[in-house]
Amino acid sequence: MNRKALARRRAEFMNMLGQGMAVLTTAKHQPRNRDVMYPFRPDSDFHYLTAFPEPEAAAVFVPGRPGGEFILFCRERDPQKELWDGRRAGVEGAVARYGADHAYPIDRLHEILVELLPDQQKVYTRMGQDPEFDSELFSTVSNLREKTRQGGRAPWEFVDLAHILHEMRLIKDRDEIGIMRKAAKLAARGHVRAMQCTRPGMYEYQVQAQMECVFRHGGSFAPAYPSIVAGGANACILHYIDNNCRLADGDLLLIDAGAELDCYASDITRTFPVNGRFSGAQRDVYEVVLAAQLAAIEAVRPERPVTDYHDVAVRTLTEGMVAIGLLEGDPDELIETGAYRKFYMHSTGHWLGIDVHDVGDYKIGDEWRSLESGMVLTVEPGLYVAPDPDVDEKWHNIGIRIEDDVLVTRDGPEVLTGDVPKDPDEIEALMVNG
Repeated sequence: MNRKALARRRAEFMNMLGQGMAVLTTAKHQPRNRDVMYPFRPDSDFHYLTAFPEPEAAAVFVPGRPGGEFILFCRERDPQKELWDGRRAGVEGAVARYGADHAYPIDRLHEILVELLPDQQKVYTRMGQDPEFDSELFSTVSNLREKTRQGGRAPWEFVDLAHILHEMRLIKDRDEIGIMRKAAKLAARGHVRAMQCTRPGMYEYQVQAQMECVFRHGGSFAPAYPSIVAGGANACILHYIDNNCRLADGDLLLIDAGAELDCYASDITRTFPVNGRFSGAQRDVYEVVLAAQLAAIEAVRPERPVTDYHDVAVRTLTEGMVAIGLLEGDPDELIETGAYRKFYMHSTGHWLGIDVHDVGDYKIGDEWRSLESGMVLTVEPGLYVAPDPDVDEKWHNIGIRIEDDVLVTRDGPEVLTGDVPKDPDEIEALMVNG
């Protein structure tokens, strides 16, 4: 992460704090089993402001503090522990490599807070995110308040900083967009590899391995979320992650997967035939979903309500289902009654950023917010036809979703994940040619 960009981000953040200070802790390092830990990933808000990658860390932001506004608390260097568990930045590295004005050992956090808090009117923190820290902070402030009769001072207001910070995170800066473009291109290469290698008789996890190998080879330390590799009927389970079934000739394979790069997510879904050729019914449904996705992407424009592209997708999907005979009736009535939800039961997208389902309000007050340049979101309509006696068997077990990551710009939508084919003829050509 660009240090100058981080410094600008912190300056903008502290400018919004006014007469107050902010305190953030990073994520806990969680045990997997006995003495084995899950790979550590920093808290997303903490990463956004610090890019500090280690556990047991906290950041304090004090606007206008003469001795330095950004204070980082972290583990000290320890040659013995580093021999077993890896290198640490230490307080020296926190300043030299991560731009802190001052750094202290993490076990001095309480001590330093007692010195800083009396000069503040407000304390911004993420209430409920770290209950153990919340308890310590509230106790510290409570103790300071008890001393006000002796002339002591203490903050009198706690403010959840999520609203300020998450509104910032919603609009991506140039450096963030650059990282997300790279993450999108890397994920796209993995999806292309999955299409090239898929054959009847393979297991879902074997395709997953081919795809995630590309992610890892390209510098991604982990997928952005558990990969969905769903063949046949499994594609009608929206969050299927077992990925343990054999792929059958004649089935479709739905893959929803993204690479995480520098803590930023990509999120792509493609659906394609296991044997390289769509059947007639599969292609009919696929083309309805593709038309809906293309129309929805066109609706991703500044000053349009965030709901518009979902409404466009619903309209196109419903009209398409009526046209191919999957639904019967008047499209307006089917939309009004929600009858289309039998086959399309989710929204058409979500914010994307450091979190795959990224932060930021979808409404301002009671009104849906309008899209703005710098927002990144997914566009992912789908149709899912589980076996149903009221539905013609030719549609059964067809589950199709097509998803791309889209940047909102003044000049129109920029599809970040366009390197993966989604035209059915292009998919078939790629799979045949390998």
